[in-house]
Amino acid sequence: MSALNVQVSAARSITPVIRELSLTPVSGTLPGFSAGSHVQLHLPNGKRNAYSLIGDPRDTGHYRIAVRQQTQSRGGSRYIHEQLQVGDALKISPPANLFALDATARLHILIAAGIGITPFLAYCSELLLRGDPFELHYAYRAGVSDAYVETLRERLGERLHVYESGKRRLDLGQVLQQRPLGTHVYACGPQALLDALREQGQALGWPAARLHWEAFAAPEPGLPFQAELARSGRQLQVAAEQSLLEALEMAGVELPNLCRGGVCGQCRTPYLRGDVEHRDLFLADAERVDHLMPCVSRGCGSILLDI
Repeated sequence: MSALNVQVSAARSITPVIRELSLTPVSGTLPGFSAGSHVQLHLPNGKRNAYSLIGDPRDTGHYRIAVRQQTQSRGGSRYIHEQLQVGDALKISPPANLFALDATARLHILIAAGIGITPFLAYCSELLLRGDPFELHYAYRAGVSDAYVETLRERLGERLHVYESGKRRLDLGQVLQQRPLGTHVYACGPQALLDALREQGQALGWPAARLHWEAFAAPEPGLPFQAELARSGRQLQVAAEQSLLEALEMAGVELPNLCRGGVCGQCRTPYLRGDVEHRDLFLADAERVDHLMPCVSRGCGSILLDI
């Protein structure tokens, strides 16, 4: 499905660093989506970033997203916070889901840190509708990353467990201990949270299939480098604030992609020569010998791509 034309119909600050947007179709209705879905925003400054849909999956009249302004923003979150206004027109990708609820789970444990709460807002709507047992563990910094805490208190009651920084520590070992067979865990937040979840899960003997996580992260800046396309001989300069995927797109080379954060594997690309700084969470070590993820990985000096 081609990109969707939408308009920013509402915007509000949830915290000093988190801004919520409502996106309404220019005409007709928007495609339905499932809890855990995301869309890519095609911003006027050329950036494309993926954001979780936080609204009720049954509401196709508009989409809602929440964006945290990153300290080292490459232009995406900064543009959304400082320049995007109500009434502005945008293109977005159709919804895609890399973080769906497991249909076989008998208990769902949701673990969020900071802006990682976003996919779980739609999760909660879906699980409340189904009547499925679940609980939400939410770690945050008061006044900074505590988006939706009060709303969730009202909706979830005792299902919500909060961990305010400096007052109560999120103990993953305690959260994971002595859970009934059929329990599934879902986590979204910084890499440290996801690493700790995998470590605790392994220590407690959790099957990998019952641990799920989402790790969307915009590519970090790096040193400029050169990329050569072997089949055409074209040479591209990749700027410090630009990803290789963005440079390829600007040159008219379109690669399939869903997450733009090194997670989904859609943009996996072969290379023939050069040193690569791999930053993805998808490729195995053996694959990194001759493949990279251009959405996040960077060349060191120059690289030769097999495209």
